[in-house]
Amino acid sequence: MVKKNTNLSNFESDLKKLQNILEDIESDKLSLEESIEKYREGVELSKKCQKALDDAKQIIKVLDNEK
Repeated sequence: MVKKNTNLSNFESDLKKLQNILEDIESDKLSLEESIEKYREGVELSKKCQKALDDAKQIIKVLDNEK
């Protein structure tokens, strides 16, 4: 059985946070400084989400090879 990966288990919540950040930035209610900070947070979350997708792809590849 495949061990539960933390990146994968947090993917959905990280993606939701990323969507919220995008909505905040697009709302035009943030100062420039706040927008930059949100952007930085978004970049970090985006990296985490991409890592989770890469991990999922690797797990699927391993499982396919086990057939």
